Amino acid sequence: MSRLTSALMLSVLCATSLVTLANEHKLNPATGLVDATGHNMVAAHCTACHSAKLISQNQMSRERWLETIRWMQSTQKLWPLGEAEPVILDYLTTWYGPKIQSRRAPIPTHLMPQGSD
Repeated sequence: MSRLTSALMLSVLCATSLVTLANEHKLNPATGLVDATGHNMVAAHCTACHSAKLISQNQMSRERWLETIRWMQSTQKLWPLGEAEPVILDYLTTWYGPKIQSRRAPIPTHLMPQGSD
C-alpha cells in the first residue's frame, strides 16, 4: 500500500470518526453545550452569569462541580438552585465530568504507512 493510499485512508477514517462523534452528542446551537436532559436548567442558571464555554472547558467530578457551585453561591451571588441542583449536577457530571482517557487510541498498525527500510 502506498503512502498516499494510507494517508487517504487515515483521512477518511478521521473524518468518519468526527461525524460519528458529532452525531452521538448533538450540541445546542445557542449554547454549544451537549443538548441532553438538564441542558435547559444549566442554560437558565449557569449562562445567566457566564459563557457556556466556561462550562465546556472544564471536566470535573460531581463533588468538584458542587464545590464550584457552592463557591459561586458564597462569592459570586449565585442564587439557591433548589430542585434544579441535582438535575444540573447530573448534567454537568455526565457531559463535563472527568475524562477517562485524554488521548486518542493508537492508530491500528494496518493503517500506518509502511516505512522504507
